[in-house]
Amino acid sequence: MPHTQFLATGFHVPARVVTNDDLAQMMDTSDEWIVQRSGIKTRYWVDRGETGVGLAREASRKALDKAGLKAADLDCIIYCTCTPDHFEPGNGVFLQRELGLSDIPAVDVRNQCSGFIYGLSIADAWIRTGQYKRILLVGAEVHSRGLDKTSRGRDTAVLFGDGAGAAVLAPIDDDGRGVLSTHIFADGRYAEKLWVDGPGLAHDPYVSVEMLEQGLHRAVMEGRDVFKFASVKMPESVAIALKANRLTPADIKLLVPHQANLRIIEMVQKATGLREDQVYTNIQKYGNTTAASIPIALDEALAEGRLKQGDLLVLTAFGSGFTWGSAAIRW
Repeated sequence: MPHTQFLATGFHVPARVVTNDDLAQMMDTSDEWIVQRSGIKTRYWVDRGETGVGLAREASRKALDKAGLKAADLDCIIYCTCTPDHFEPGNGVFLQRELGLSDIPAVDVRNQCSGFIYGLSIADAWIRTGQYKRILLVGAEVHSRGLDKTSRGRDTAVLFGDGAGAAVLAPIDDDGRGVLSTHIFADGRYAEKLWVDGPGLAHDPYVSVEMLEQGLHRAVMEGRDVFKFASVKMPESVAIALKANRLTPADIKLLVPHQANLRIIEMVQKATGLREDQVYTNIQKYGNTTAASIPIALDEALAEGRLKQGDLLVLTAFGSGFTWGSAAIRW
């Protein structure tokens, strides 16, 4: 049975850079306050006319170019996002159209910050069984349009950025390389700890003036609970991936965690016993791009020469739901 390899990755962010000082002009915050709590210094936000699918298209083209492939070589698209351009259909079919394709399946994955790992788990299963041989896995988000950019929303608005990352996946007949294992989890008891309540069909009507006035269309987060659970579940998922493959933290060349908060990443590093040089971070530049954060970070790490053939890469994420997971990959 083949394993799943990453043929190439790519990412794309908008041109507009938003600094912490820019945010201080919109709300009661400061560069010091944001950096101290999150480690974030800048993030990228879309301008009028830009969309999540547009960002995904550019990231996908870059990944395909690096892989030496054309869009027509793909036989499946998996699109991970929690900020779709439309209520329906999902972004996957719009990306398919933007790439000049038709007929191949376009699957949307809605697992927030854990989306890329959930999508990788699905893609890996399909490639291992031979159902598909060239899968485009995308994580793309446009958070900025849904943020409360007043002082009321400062706890969440300062965290999020826009961007897209993509990976082209294919089979490899080498038991020692590729995706070794994926591990995904969820606990719906905590769904309201980080969520956007509306618009939604649990409401009647599903959208209303009152809903907007109450801010139900904005993300609400119980930050302490999210921090606490993420700081536990991400290291746990790393340990599960290592145990499944009879590996130890010392075997890890690079851990690429979801870029949620630098303080969480520091807790994960400490809990796993890894050195600083074993853990990749770029949240300082991009903020939290949820499903896009891991592929963006992975593409940057590859460009910096942080991985070579045979190295052990581990991915881990935690997000709304709560959902979390990990993957072990022999590069």
